[in-house]
Amino acid sequence: MMTENSANRAGLREWIGLAVLVLPTLLLSVDVSVLHLAVPMLSADLRPSSTELLWINDSYGFLIAGFLLTMGALGDRYGRKRLLLVGAAAFGAASTLAAYAPTAELLILARALLGIAGATLMPSTLSLIRTMFHDPAQRTVAISVWMTGFTGGMLAGPLIGGLLLEHYWWGSVFLLAVPVMAVLLLVGPWLLPEHRDQATGRIDPTSVLVSLAGILALVYGFKQLAAEGVSGWPALALLAGLALIAVFVRRQRTLAEPLLDLRLFADRRFSVSLGTLALVILVGPGLGLLSAQYLQLVLGLTPLRAGLWMLPQTVAVVVGFLMAPALARRLGPGTVAAAGLVISAGGLWVITLAGTDSGPGALAAGLAVFFLGASPLLVLGTDLVVGAAPPEQAGAASAVSETAQELGGALGLAVFGSIANVVYRHHLSVPPETPPEVAASARDTLGAAVDSAAHLPDGLAEAILTTAKGAFTSGLHTAAVAGSVLLLLAAVLSATLLRRAAPATAEQPAEPVAQQA
Repeated sequence: MMTENSANRAGLREWIGLAVLVLPTLLLSVDVSVLHLAVPMLSADLRPSSTELLWINDSYGFLIAGFLLTMGALGDRYGRKRLLLVGAAAFGAASTLAAYAPTAELLILARALLGIAGATLMPSTLSLIRTMFHDPAQRTVAISVWMTGFTGGMLAGPLIGGLLLEHYWWGSVFLLAVPVMAVLLLVGPWLLPEHRDQATGRIDPTSVLVSLAGILALVYGFKQLAAEGVSGWPALALLAGLALIAVFVRRQRTLAEPLLDLRLFADRRFSVSLGTLALVILVGPGLGLLSAQYLQLVLGLTPLRAGLWMLPQTVAVVVGFLMAPALARRLGPGTVAAAGLVISAGGLWVITLAGTDSGPGALAAGLAVFFLGASPLLVLGTDLVVGAAPPEQAGAASAVSETAQELGGALGLAVFGSIANVVYRHHLSVPPETPPEVAASARDTLGAAVDSAAHLPDGLAEAILTTAKGAFTSGLHTAAVAGSVLLLLAAVLSATLLRRAAPATAEQPAEPVAQQA
């Protein structure tokens, strides 16, 4: 006789469906990395201005972050499979437009459309996993596989993009999306279940506009702080973003059918997991940017060699993702997450051993340990956020998780970039005979110091580079120590507040709605 638990366990159809859901996540991470490789070729062809080039890079990420909450709510109301398939078709069409864009302005528009379409994919795939996998242990495994897709995309993106750009024009990197989305559109209607909350009404347009404006203002403010330091416009953008988010929250409290049900935050699993995820996400992007500069500008490695030295962290992420479900079953998610974060903090202390002439080994080892320890929290925290929400609100919960991580990454770039810059300028001591314009440039960034030194006599250039590289390395060390403090704080939160957070039993499957492709 079949037990209740076995009746709730996913079968072969669900696992094949998971493989289909991993395709969009793989593609989204590929799409970010391949553009960086294509920039020199598209710049030569389209000749964008510096502002246009900035928007070619940023419009995609901005609009993904801005539309996540709206798309998650749309999926809950009108069907997650339907939203996923519509988004897949739109992503394929926008990718084709980007590939053949004849002007920089049209490429910016295509990238913006890609961002809006991309925002449909993330919450849809994660909320469908919530719908397909009712057994908590299976759902944790499914989420770990889903997140591994991101890492696979980051690893495969530069390799695939490099091969395409070696033989074809820059637009070929965007056409990668077309066959992937075609597969999703062909098999998705058959493999994936449909689910929506039939008790909710229409979307509140005012909430959509306020949330979009608030999140865009916050992301823009954080990115400008990272690029320019503290100045008027980024500060105003942040204040405006915070004010708009406050208006959004107040409006959600008064609506009978809010865009985001704030009662989700009353569940400790949801709120604590979300906060811990945000703390950990703060650390990774900022240290990643500083590490890439250290390898190339301090140690003088080529971009290819620098990329190869950062491969161990990618392997560590995959290992951590895949180990997390089994460890959580034995020890509990709170214990596993806390222990991993303590290990991760230790990895950041290893980075402080990296010097101006020590070689890349210390940095590579420290980053690998950091990502190995942090990756279980990313799986288990996401699982707890999604699992804490009722099935009918899985799209909204997924969108909140993704939005928090987008904002955390943008804030992390600003915070850790600012920490490193302050320390860099404090420790930089240029020789008195340095020309004033060179001294001002050197005080700006390490990259500017390297460029300026190339036009100076050898002795003076060496003196400037020595002090600049030493100052930057001190900034990297300080940022790593600050990151370790945040990780230890996240470990304490995980150990104390998520100790008994795992769901004890599998829930009953929700009744599916009529299948709609």
